[in-house]
Amino acid sequence: MSTILEKIAAIESEMARTQKNKATALHLGILKARLAKLRRELITPKGGGGATGEGFDVAKTGDARIGFVGFPSVGKSTLLSNLAGVYSEVAAYEFTTLTTVPGCIKYKGAKIQLLDLPGIIEGAKDGKGRGRQVIAVARTCSLIFIVLDVLKPLQHKKLLEHELEGFGLRLNKQPPNIHFRKKDKGGINLNTTCPQSELDVEAVKTILSEYKIHNADITLRYDANSDDLIDVIEGNRIYVPCIYLLNKIDQISIEELDVIYKIPHCVPISAHHKWNFDDLLEKMWEYLKLVRIYTKPKGQLPDYNSPVVLHADRTSIEDFCNKLHRSIVKEFKYALVWGSSVKHQPQKVGIEHVLADEDVVQIVKKV
Repeated sequence: MSTILEKIAAIESEMARTQKNKATALHLGILKARLAKLRRELITPKGGGGATGEGFDVAKTGDARIGFVGFPSVGKSTLLSNLAGVYSEVAAYEFTTLTTVPGCIKYKGAKIQLLDLPGIIEGAKDGKGRGRQVIAVARTCSLIFIVLDVLKPLQHKKLLEHELEGFGLRLNKQPPNIHFRKKDKGGINLNTTCPQSELDVEAVKTILSEYKIHNADITLRYDANSDDLIDVIEGNRIYVPCIYLLNKIDQISIEELDVIYKIPHCVPISAHHKWNFDDLLEKMWEYLKLVRIYTKPKGQLPDYNSPVVLHADRTSIEDFCNKLHRSIVKEFKYALVWGSSVKHQPQKVGIEHVLADEDVVQIVKKV
């Protein structure tokens, strides 16, 4: 392990020393590719098995999972306790939470699992502390809450982002719009749909040769950089939304609060006083992109108390049926839908129909 960590440290210090310009772009591209490969070795230790440990492999329950990440003593445990009513041992000294503590909240009919991940310290991505197991769990979350102390937010924000990025988590980003396909022969074929400021054929070939890839088709559909290309080649990146919770706002002035409100993806709160929780929950709902569908048994009123919760990317009638029970699709004849996804109330639709938030659905089975 130490040899991998030493190699990572050596590459990082060489990158820090290297000036960024046209002449060094190729060299930096090679270093970034080597770094990504070493980090992958850290995430997936030899001998199989994920990087989980006692207390970290928390069973997934509910409709979504949110991971709380932050340095020790920023108020994660207090926030979890006050949000979920779950008692996570809270003390005003560092490192009280040593295993993931699950809690659950119900919001707009959806059950959302909250995980207080133990304080991530600098160097977590390199295996220091218990950071590796913590970030392995963070990779399974639908949303990350990065909890920051409002008095030192930016330095902590940068360090935590660096840790999570090093473990293949991409916060509030879309996957790179790059087509990449390995092939058996024909060399490297690079296509671009717009001018490129960093990646030319030579740069692409250099990075691919680090991965021993000598035959591939690549299409860059925007002005991409070497990091984007490496992410696509690695293929194990997790793109996850993230909200920054600036805690302890009871310690700052109104003027400072106005400035904080302008920071993207941020919600100022006081976990201790339960201030601004409404704003936080609304933003949480927006970032989770969940859709509620109500069921209506024949001859009965819709059940508005327990919606079927789907992710916004998967809201067809088929997805709805599968969430209820796998066998329903086989017996499906058609569905009646009331709501904003249809023109008539109700409207008869097939299995491909895409539902909208708060639609009401009645499934009609084959006789």
